[in-house]
Amino acid sequence: MDFERVALVTGAARGIGAATVAELCGLGYGITALDACTGGNVAPGVGYPMATPDDLHQLAHKFPDQVLPIESDVRDPEALHSAVNATLDRFGRLDAVVAAAGVVVGGLAQWETPEEHLRTLIDINVIGVWNTAAAALPSMLVGPDPGGCRFVAVASAAGERGLYNLTGYVASKHAVIGIVRGLAADLVGTGIAAIAVAPGSTDTPMLAATADLYDSTPHQLAEHQGIRRLLTPEEIAATVALCCSPAGAALNGSVVRADGGFAG
Repeated sequence: MDFERVALVTGAARGIGAATVAELCGLGYGITALDACTGGNVAPGVGYPMATPDDLHQLAHKFPDQVLPIESDVRDPEALHSAVNATLDRFGRLDAVVAAAGVVVGGLAQWETPEEHLRTLIDINVIGVWNTAAAALPSMLVGPDPGGCRFVAVASAAGERGLYNLTGYVASKHAVIGIVRGLAADLVGTGIAAIAVAPGSTDTPMLAATADLYDSTPHQLAEHQGIRRLLTPEEIAATVALCCSPAGAALNGSVVRADGGFAG
């Protein structure tokens, strides 16, 4: 089956990543859905289980012939290059990349945070986005329609403000926005747009873990948002899909605040 647009989505097995896969499939994209799928084997400091291989393959099963599932870790540059090559082999092109893989680690003041916890955040949230861009952009630049290509990184409302006892996470999401802004400068004249989407409190396992760090609940965290409710992964996915579209060109270099009016 030929697709007019093809996307690669990391962190695809659940949460915002899975919702993005479903949204883009509904819009007719071919998708490579990539996730490490490590389950209970978590990086230092992560206090909740990751998605599983079954999560990823159930997602792919919902969209037969449209989704290519790949178990791969964004910390591994060679694995990401292989995923891009597999995308080109399967679909013949790559038009959009959504770097949605990420974790939250926190609960301690900056000076009490173990170095290995910071390393987890930098390796996955920052270097993972960097590796994804480095693997995908060369193929997008020489593809059939560079001007229609989009690189979208999922940042966070924490990417533009400080949050209590989450300094490492805050720093990692600031860095994601920095990568996107740097890419927008590097890509001048190519037509490829680089965009950051900054969600607020969204109903995902990661938010539940964040609430636990505050001895709170996701719904209590959502009270900081102007809309006074949790956002859904599907709402964030719709925003990501706009950024992935040809119309997303106007958002190049932007931080799209999909945070429901987050007040901090």
